Amino acid sequence: MQLQESIGMAMNAIRVNKLRSVLTLLGIGVGVFSIIGVMTSMGVLQNAIESGVSQLGANTFQIQKYPMNNFGDHDRSRNRNRKDISYEEAVLFIERMNLARNVGLEKWTGGKVAEYKNIKTNPSVGVAGESVDGLATNNWNVEQGRSFNSQEMQSAARVTVIGSDVVKKLFPFGNPVGEDIRVDGVQYKVIGTLENKGSVLGGNQGNMIIIPITTHMNIYGKDHSINIMVTTRDQKSYNDVLEFSRGVLRVIRQVPPGEPDDFEIFSNETVIAQFNETTFLIKIGAVGIACIALLAAGIGIMNIMLVSVTERTKEIGIRKALGATKYNVLSQFLTESVVFSQIGGVIGIVTGSLMGNIVSILLTSPPVYPWNNSVAILQTPFLDFTALQMNITALIFCSFIGIVFGVYPAWKAANLDPIEALRFE
Repeated sequence: MQLQESIGMAMNAIRVNKLRSVLTLLGIGVGVFSIIGVMTSMGVLQNAIESGVSQLGANTFQIQKYPMNNFGDHDRSRNRNRKDISYEEAVLFIERMNLARNVGLEKWTGGKVAEYKNIKTNPSVGVAGESVDGLATNNWNVEQGRSFNSQEMQSAARVTVIGSDVVKKLFPFGNPVGEDIRVDGVQYKVIGTLENKGSVLGGNQGNMIIIPITTHMNIYGKDHSINIMVTTRDQKSYNDVLEFSRGVLRVIRQVPPGEPDDFEIFSNETVIAQFNETTFLIKIGAVGIACIALLAAGIGIMNIMLVSVTERTKEIGIRKALGATKYNVLSQFLTESVVFSQIGGVIGIVTGSLMGNIVSILLTSPPVYPWNNSVAILQTPFLDFTALQMNITALIFCSFIGIVFGVYPAWKAANLDPIEALRFE
């Protein structure tokens, strides 16, 4: 009953002193908003990246010249001086990789316009040169028609499998299989279409055409490095195949013993880990800013509680005259301080989550809800915080702020002399 009464009195104090209360709640809300907003945004970005890298098939890793994420690259000059992975090296690699299920090769050229009769796409279509196994290692599924075969790849046939976004643009009402399209003045026969895989980081994964890698090199040249994708037979053999691949490619590229690899190997897990490493300092900075904001908000709570004690001195005297103990008065004002902090914390969580999820709208990525307990939005060497855990921690910290900065005003109220308090005007 006493707790319920104290909460009711706290809510009444907020209603009576609206402006003062709003400013105090705003201080707490801004602190919680800053950390929840940043963490939610990072969680959304992580969801988008996980969706993007999941285009690699299960138990698949990729080998390429440069790191996947250059933000964490501390030796860019060395990486720039690496020689390209040539097509001949990649073919030799395939011949020696008898432990893998599939080995795919690919090259990319972007910013192209695809044409069909008088219809054109935007200049944003990617042209992927793939080997026969490239579709399987990229986890691309043919929806209509078929993929190209080994004979078409060896003869550098001008055939293509087109993505769902290109299909919607060029063939909104018809079946594209068997039709001819043009890219950079080159005519390709459409032999198949891909299933729609949705959007990642604001871009559509279906906005591309796929041609044999030999055709790609004939048209766009051989002066770019080849990407190699390896799919293992099962999860148990994943690490063994990865290490075997590293050894095979080092031998092919004649990397001296003791020297670092002159290529990069990445998988879904390594990309996500690199993202977390890159954004770790941003998250820690957000936590630091939030702590400073909450400290300032705590001082504001102490100030408003001291004012409240002064304004309600006679009320305190009456309560003591009627039998209220020091503990009753202390718990009353501490409860009011905690209620202030909790309301500000809830406001910060709601607004921070909404602001952070604006990123999900911009990137067409799955949102991160405040009650989500599956996506880690803050990862440290010791603890991983999900959205739900972060929000609960924020509320607990708000309670801590309310108690710490409410102790002195509550103690001052509890120690008022009832006679002097009743005389107060």
